[in-house]
Amino acid sequence: MKIHFIGIGGIGVSALAQYYLEKGHEVSGSDLVQSEITDFLKNKGITIFIGNASENIRPDLDLVVASPAVPKTNPEYTKAKELQIPTQSYPEALGQLTQQYYTIAVSGSHGKSTTTAMIALVLVEAGLDPTVIVGTKLKEFGGSNFRMGKSNYLVIEACEYDSSFANYFPKISVVTNIDKEHLDYFKTFGNVIKEFKKFILKLPADGFLVANKDDKNLLKISKGKFTTVYYATKNPESARLKKILKIPGQHNISNALAALTVARILKIKDLVTFTSLSKYQGSWRRFEILHTKPYTFISDYGHHPNEVLATLKATREKYPNKKIWCIFQPHQYQRTFYLLKDFVKVFRQVKIDNIIITDIYDVAGREEIKINQSINSKKLVEKVAKKNVKYMPVNEAEKFVKENLKNGEVLIIMGAGDIYKLCKNF
Repeated sequence: MKIHFIGIGGIGVSALAQYYLEKGHEVSGSDLVQSEITDFLKNKGITIFIGNASENIRPDLDLVVASPAVPKTNPEYTKAKELQIPTQSYPEALGQLTQQYYTIAVSGSHGKSTTTAMIALVLVEAGLDPTVIVGTKLKEFGGSNFRMGKSNYLVIEACEYDSSFANYFPKISVVTNIDKEHLDYFKTFGNVIKEFKKFILKLPADGFLVANKDDKNLLKISKGKFTTVYYATKNPESARLKKILKIPGQHNISNALAALTVARILKIKDLVTFTSLSKYQGSWRRFEILHTKPYTFISDYGHHPNEVLATLKATREKYPNKKIWCIFQPHQYQRTFYLLKDFVKVFRQVKIDNIIITDIYDVAGREEIKINQSINSKKLVEKVAKKNVKYMPVNEAEKFVKENLKNGEVLIIMGAGDIYKLCKNF
């Protein structure tokens, strides 16, 4: 087949494109901007177009797959419809795959990528040879977000945004937690819980739900015709995991417990699981330590208040006596607007020496103009009202930190937007 992906630079779409390439199909794709991911795909043999144009859609294509972020007015999508080429969204295409495999789907407001990675690596260690589609790049996969396996196991990250996970048909569903996230789409927290409940209830009678018992909202919706297996951080295994994990934080102990629970369902021996978890190096932009000399430099994807809190607490836990700097880029005007009080509470609470908040990253196609005009990073900093929390544009933040950061100190750059590009400059 000849398959074209619109929005191929997306972390999920790019993994699916690699799947079809590995299966011997002819793959092409487009994205609005060139990135590390588009360069990686091009080097693998995928034809990449930068920019969306109707001429990228050839009449001989068999299928066009579009990222959920792509509007129906996109010129490539419109052209595909005109030519009557079959079209699918990324979740629909991935959903078809989940019906062909014994699928383990990892969902939750936070911790999906890390938990998916941990489960995948445990299965690899156990010799189960899974196919993996994960929302981050792993060193163990050669810097890729995809692994092609030969077995019938498929491990995927199942995102709730746009109700994407409603398209999937897993045999094991993992839910790490349920939080006030993606309110631009769901509008209310009640709607978030409803969608997770629908996802959970899709499990077949012989399926398994792996659920975080520490999450009160999840406890209310974790019953069904399937088998529910709970995990919780108040567990004898937590101390053992804390000793062996290379990545810090209570949230990562919880993620590891989810992986251990899945492994036990699959009858993988604990020794194999703990060996795998002890070797896990962490993943791209998830507390990724890029270097330790002359100062420690960390890149992290955290962008929700609870993620920021968990990561900065873990940073202080790992470096109790060091001066810590943080450059944080808020992600999306609507998230910042809906969760403003939570962000203020977090930045007042965390014990970090210097926090610089840059301008909000504008997510194309997912913002409301009214909200854009009512919120900005200066207002967030004013509400935090702490001397160690400052607002600066990115270029000023870079200059200020370079002039003041001393050897032996710690710098963490956080956010889900383009702030990671600063990593090349430190």
